Amino acid sequence: MFSFTVAAIVFGVVFLAELPDKTALAGLMLGTRYRASYVFAGVAAAFVVHVSLAIAAGSVLTLLPHRWVQGVVGLLFLAGAAMLLLKKDDEEEGVREPADHSFWKVAGSGFMLILVAEFGDLTQIMTANLAARYDDPVAVGLGAVLALWAVAGLGIFGGRLLMKRVPLALITKIAAGVMIVLAAFSLYEAIAG
Repeated sequence: MFSFTVAAIVFGVVFLAELPDKTALAGLMLGTRYRASYVFAGVAAAFVVHVSLAIAAGSVLTLLPHRWVQGVVGLLFLAGAAMLLLKKDDEEEGVREPADHSFWKVAGSGFMLILVAEFGDLTQIMTANLAARYDDPVAVGLGAVLALWAVAGLGIFGGRLLMKRVPLALITKIAAGVMIVLAAFSLYEAIAG
């Protein structure tokens, strides 16, 4: 049965974790050079593939004993929080400009950029963990896709304004804090059993 609560939790966690990511900045860069709707179409399609792969991986985790899964999920959330808190801000992704500005060229560039940049990224691992934790792949998938689309939309359509108003360091700390809380719950369930 679909859980709106799970979808909302996943949305919040993934949104906060993805907001300070380089992908939002890449979306902003593409969005300032090309028609925003074309960029968003490619980015949105890439995130559907990204989340589908994560949900499949998370579903495999549910076949393992519950205590083991909770322990692994808790440790992975702690690792994700550490990655957010310790990552360097000087990472830059090079984006190759399409030769023309047609829908397929621009959307294809956005799709490939996100697909490659996000493969094995923190939010994909986090989505797999959440799929294993909640055993509701539809709710987790919908929450994750909507969060990623929201971040992409903010990056593409309004990234400059957001970055002027909300410090990136604050967003990163909030996302790490949420992940630490999720890690604590998962580890408690693994130990208490």
